[in-house]
Amino acid sequence: MSALQRIGIIGSGAGGTALALVLARAGRDVTLWAHEAETVEAINARHENPVFLPGVALAPAIRATGRIDEAAATDAVLLAVPAQHVRAVSAGLSPRVPVVICTKGIELQSGALMSEVLAETLPGARLAVLTGPTFAIEVARGQPTAVTLASSDESLGRDLAGSIGGRAFRPYLAADPVGAQIGGAVKNVEAIACGIVVGLGLGENARAALVTRGLAEMVRLARAKGGRAETLMGLSGLGDLTLTATSPKSRNYSLGLALGEGRTLASVLSDRRSVAEGVSSATATLALAARLGVEMPIAAAVDAVLHRGASLSDAVEALLTRPFRPEETGSGPKQ
Repeated sequence: MSALQRIGIIGSGAGGTALALVLARAGRDVTLWAHEAETVEAINARHENPVFLPGVALAPAIRATGRIDEAAATDAVLLAVPAQHVRAVSAGLSPRVPVVICTKGIELQSGALMSEVLAETLPGARLAVLTGPTFAIEVARGQPTAVTLASSDESLGRDLAGSIGGRAFRPYLAADPVGAQIGGAVKNVEAIACGIVVGLGLGENARAALVTRGLAEMVRLARAKGGRAETLMGLSGLGDLTLTATSPKSRNYSLGLALGEGRTLASVLSDRRSVAEGVSSATATLALAARLGVEMPIAAAVDAVLHRGASLSDAVEALLTRPFRPEETGSGPKQ
């Protein structure tokens, strides 16, 4: 039996609920924290999460609670709340319990990665990052999924892989949590750009260009932050970007698609309860890039459209009139 038998999940959105199913299938004792009382009731009484993961039957062994301390009194905790809530929620956790970061974002107020936030709020806690190309509904249905499990603590990584992994949920160990987090956060911003160009009818050539140049931006930022370029060539970078930037199932791609088709950001967000992390991460990414001296024109264009009143035509024109230069994907901090 795994040493990490009792696992808590902080966050009952689609991702957190799907991970609860993964853990239940692996034979773990799962406690799922939900902010909404109605979600706690639905999971415990009817074994469903109709708001965030409708149509999926949950294992009866999954227990929901409205108390963070109950979910945190376990062998390990998976943190799956929106990035801008991680700092507040982590106050209810214990530095003695390992934390697996499943959130993909950058803190807006500080430009900090989630591991940096937790280093402040839970000093000394053992940390890992679980990220990669995952649509929650496919994970919940048990469809084959491969993810990156990154930690500088090799022993923790092995223990977590043994506790989380299964036939259809395949964690690949990595030692670069910084690069893994950059990939998971910035791909959301690049996916919004891809949605916009498709919504505008600019074609598949344009989307392919954005995926490729977006990956180059991710690599430059990761390297400047201390991560490894090769990490971004794996599941947490290229894999996640490919998934998120090409499917209408993606919250970020679909948001960009709606913007390209003429809807306003406010109208798109008003229709959703789920969070498109790229909306906040666009500004946070640019702030971090500016501090590190990294040029990210695609992310800048997305931020300008979302938050600075730029028109879609102006943003596209800014990208199309950039100077010609060599195609380099990560050999230096600027490009």
